[in-house]
Amino acid sequence: MSRVVRSSKFRHVFGTPAKKENSYDGIKPSRSAWDSNKVSASNKFIGVVWDASGGGAFAVLDVSKTGKLGQFPLVTGHSGDVLDVEFSPFNDNICGSVSEDCYAKIWAIPEGGLKENMTTPVQNLSGHRKKVGTLNFHPTANNVLATSSADTTVKIWDIETGQTRNEVGGHPDIIQSSSWDYNGTLYATASKDKKVRMLDPRANSIIGEIEAHPGVKGMRLAFLGQRDKLFTMGFSKTSERQYSLWDPKSLKEPLKTENIDTASGILMPFYDNDTSILFLAGKGDGNIRYYEVVDEAPYVHFLSEFKSATPQRGMGWTPKTAMDLSSCEIARLLKITATACEPISFTVPRKGDIFQDDLYPPTFSGEPSLKADEWFAGKTADPKQTSLAPGFVPAKNQDTSFKTVAVDEPKKLSEKELRDENEKLKKKVAHLETELAKRDAKLKELEN
Repeated sequence: MSRVVRSSKFRHVFGTPAKKENSYDGIKPSRSAWDSNKVSASNKFIGVVWDASGGGAFAVLDVSKTGKLGQFPLVTGHSGDVLDVEFSPFNDNICGSVSEDCYAKIWAIPEGGLKENMTTPVQNLSGHRKKVGTLNFHPTANNVLATSSADTTVKIWDIETGQTRNEVGGHPDIIQSSSWDYNGTLYATASKDKKVRMLDPRANSIIGEIEAHPGVKGMRLAFLGQRDKLFTMGFSKTSERQYSLWDPKSLKEPLKTENIDTASGILMPFYDNDTSILFLAGKGDGNIRYYEVVDEAPYVHFLSEFKSATPQRGMGWTPKTAMDLSSCEIARLLKITATACEPISFTVPRKGDIFQDDLYPPTFSGEPSLKADEWFAGKTADPKQTSLAPGFVPAKNQDTSFKTVAVDEPKKLSEKELRDENEKLKKKVAHLETELAKRDAKLKELEN
């Protein structure tokens, strides 16, 4: 019986880890139990959530400086653990971070990287009442950021002014994962209550919800670019890792659901809109599976798998404009291990060194399509695109003037000051207890 092999130019995509001298060796990634990717990248820098004591921190690595890192400065402006970081899609030097201290902060990384610890952000985003777990820059509108918090709200910020412009409630439990759609019209969230919700952020409303995966462990989700599909990852009732594909216009039933394996780590999704390849990296194991997504059933086709004996604590995504076109590199993932950040390059073998236009269609240019006020006013636009063919010139970073909002952050006390404050509070409690006892005694006298 003959077996028909599906035709695809991506059937022979190969993943190759960088050599040690081309990795970033000597890092201390966060050991927080919070489920995040722990790393984000721009064309110039890599941000890694750091294992810090006495407050929160993240590292900013210069992509050109590889090998053994040694000592280097950190971004140390949070008073609680940093839970996630993300670089702006429109400015390689702008990075956002969220933390257990209830703040989101925006940082301007100087050209050439940090020379000393950075403690002062260019913007404080204050308004959440509990720890802030996720952040997502808008894909087309400049200076628009979405954050979600353990207070079960999603806030949409204008980071230029530092103000909350929209807010969506209605989540009964912690939000674990979130994603914008292709043009930033819809925003999806995955919550601990096993439900995925579709939000209209400009209308401050939830427009649909589904129970995506019945397992008790966490979920992840991602919109699949111009395919206009929602991809969710979770666990079955029997604790198998599984994925489902949904049509956002009709959330009653998934277009496809498939079990993958019985590993316990959550799957982290990375979708390349240019090639329609979806990478799934298992947290806690060394596997990266990749699939091709098409518009016809069965929609998702398995391509191959990258395997490694070294487990990944987190995984990040490098912009397409940073690819090595001469080697036909179509994707580069950044693997976070216990001590290193290891780039993994995915290539399509081709003979010759000419530009392969079928592998590199027009891609995201790095320029915003809208200003923040235009988007909040209801305007919608697709991401701007550019060709990577010879003669490509990277977009210049957008000039951003932030109107910093003053925030009354709690003063950090020394150990002696904390002890003195504790003694004052103990005396105050003792005094109040004495006054209450006197009042009770007087009440008894009056009753008698």
